[in-house]
Amino acid sequence: MYTVSFNDSIDKIPASQWNQLCQTDYPFIQHAFLRALEHSGSVSAETGWQPMHMTLHQHNTIVGVMPLYIKNHSYGEYVFDWSWADAWARQGLNYYPKLVTAIPYTPAQGPRMGSSLPEPEALSLFHEAIQKLIVETGASSWHGLFVPESTKEHMNYPQCAARMGLQYHWCNDAYRDFDHYLSCFSSRKRKNLRKERHKVQQQGIQHHWVTGSEIDSDALERFWVFYQMTHFKRGRRGYLTKRFFEELIDSMGEQLLFCFACHQQEYVAGALFFKDHQTLYGRYWGASKAFDGLHFETCYYQGIEYAIKHGLNRFDPGAQGEHKIARGFKPITTWSVHHIDDAGFAQAVQNFVKDEAQELRHIQYELSKALPFRQNDETVSPD
Repeated sequence: MYTVSFNDSIDKIPASQWNQLCQTDYPFIQHAFLRALEHSGSVSAETGWQPMHMTLHQHNTIVGVMPLYIKNHSYGEYVFDWSWADAWARQGLNYYPKLVTAIPYTPAQGPRMGSSLPEPEALSLFHEAIQKLIVETGASSWHGLFVPESTKEHMNYPQCAARMGLQYHWCNDAYRDFDHYLSCFSSRKRKNLRKERHKVQQQGIQHHWVTGSEIDSDALERFWVFYQMTHFKRGRRGYLTKRFFEELIDSMGEQLLFCFACHQQEYVAGALFFKDHQTLYGRYWGASKAFDGLHFETCYYQGIEYAIKHGLNRFDPGAQGEHKIARGFKPITTWSVHHIDDAGFAQAVQNFVKDEAQELRHIQYELSKALPFRQNDETVSPD
């Protein structure tokens, strides 16, 4: 009754059908986002991300879609499995190629499929097709990265392992403005954060946002310079090409935002954000000059202010960074799902992620205690 096809280009799947099945304004699963990655050359067989997107058919009708890539490395994923690849190699086996359902270079949890069928049924059909493709391609495994918790629950198959991760997200508790947000901090930590923001102001730095139709070629050029500088400092080029950002401005401009920092009428830093109806996503940033506190202000505090002003529920500033705890970003759980073809390795991975999750839950508990928010019985000082 159902068949699954594999597509080596997102262009082979009509955008209208893809987006209709996904039924979300989450930016990174949009057909336009994935198309920009491919059209720009940021994602291809040459970069180690060979598209193999899945379509689920009922007779001649597409009833499900899922992004899929054949990979020969683990770069750009943010769910780190290099030690797994080493374990395979020590046994004289190849970990690569592997199959990955993910949004390339994007560690933002969200939907990784769309279907008109109930989620458990669609996932079961996709999983069955993935197992066949593993055999056909000689892949070691399949990995669904930063999936919703519901996907993790529905994919409790014998050779699957659910892997926990931690990120740091800001949650909007109906704050009226930034001062209202700070009023929930303990006195000492509130003072520290105000001092941090005041340092940026004392250096004469001002920030402004460029969004939607305001984004032009000049804004992109400014941001592109900052983006490249960040990667050059690390001795490499950025994953994403300039054409990628150009295509996004044309196709998804209303979901893109730039935040620029100016000093004495000179642009000195810039950050790129995405948004949907409930979440702000911080993605890339760069600076041409060093200023005290500039990174925190541009990437975190400006984002919090924007989210409050526009009534967004959440701000996801990107992967990693325990330093975000002191700024009020809470440690939240993320999930990935891994199907390992070899039964012995599957058991080893299941044991690994179980032990890892136990350690991460302890870390999450300790980090939660370090959040800057005052206790309910603490008196707010007049500072």
